Amino acid sequence: MKRKRKVFIILFIIILLLAVLYFILVNFLVSAALVPSFMRRLESFQRITDESYAAQVQTSDIQVNRQLALNHTSEWIDATASQTLSVVSEDGYTLIATEFILQDIENSQTQEEDSHLWALVLHGYTGWKEEMYPFACWYYEEGYHVIVPDLRCQGESEGDFIGMGWTDHYDCNLWIDYILSQDPAARIVIHGQSMGASTALIMTGESDLSDHVAAVISDCAYTDAYSMFGDKVTEWFYLPAFPLVDSARIVLLLRGGYDLMNASALNAVATSSTPTLFIHGTSDAMISAQMSQDLYDAATCPKELLLIEGAGHAQAQDKDPEAYYGAIREFLQGIL
Repeated sequence: MKRKRKVFIILFIIILLLAVLYFILVNFLVSAALVPSFMRRLESFQRITDESYAAQVQTSDIQVNRQLALNHTSEWIDATASQTLSVVSEDGYTLIATEFILQDIENSQTQEEDSHLWALVLHGYTGWKEEMYPFACWYYEEGYHVIVPDLRCQGESEGDFIGMGWTDHYDCNLWIDYILSQDPAARIVIHGQSMGASTALIMTGESDLSDHVAAVISDCAYTDAYSMFGDKVTEWFYLPAFPLVDSARIVLLLRGGYDLMNASALNAVATSSTPTLFIHGTSDAMISAQMSQDLYDAATCPKELLLIEGAGHAQAQDKDPEAYYGAIREFLQGIL
């Protein structure tokens, strides 16, 4: 009897230790994927960045068009007035954005009263606002006031965990509120790339989204954060998605306050009425172009789909800038 009890105690201790180790592993995984400061200490941030870059399409046309866009953007920034904005999220984090102030360049005068067009431009996972400035430049030259935020926990914005589109969609409504405080007649386009695109799509699924949001440009969005997290757990950390993703979901809910399952652009577009242009590169190795096809098929809003042949992740604008920006211009002209 004593021997059985001893064996039971030993088994219980072993199971308890394994459970503790598993909990530590899941916590480590959540931090390594969603907390940039922790990612940098592990060097996983740089590794993920390097692997993502290596998976990109490295053709000369993309490289040349990218450099031309960067050069033009640099000149535009030097000649354009801007200001830093800040808002405080509902959970107390300071969020930062850059606003580019629309001007009559010939007369160096602001034209805020002449245009009610606004663009909110959103970056992707582990990104920052500056990488979206080429898009800001295009919108500005089309006559838009432009706001480019750092999403929470990235760039200059505070935060605990990357929001994967869920906490971000609440945060971005604060920028919508700011725009309307400046221009009650604003017509707003939300242009997002990758996670920023999924954020924009999730916003369109909310019944209280402002009527001033006239359109969304969704560039290489993923369908839902739960699926993406599972794919990247295997791809980046060489671990099985099951049962780790479901465990990570529970840990993130406890630590970060949100459920990965809620961050579903696919569910959002099924109830959306916001006109949406879906764009994706057919050679995207990070987020399959099939995801944009699935989003397009599920969307109940006025919609169009543009697939750019040979473009990798977030490269559609560099692979074929004429088709990319031409499609956006034509789409928006039919709405605004």
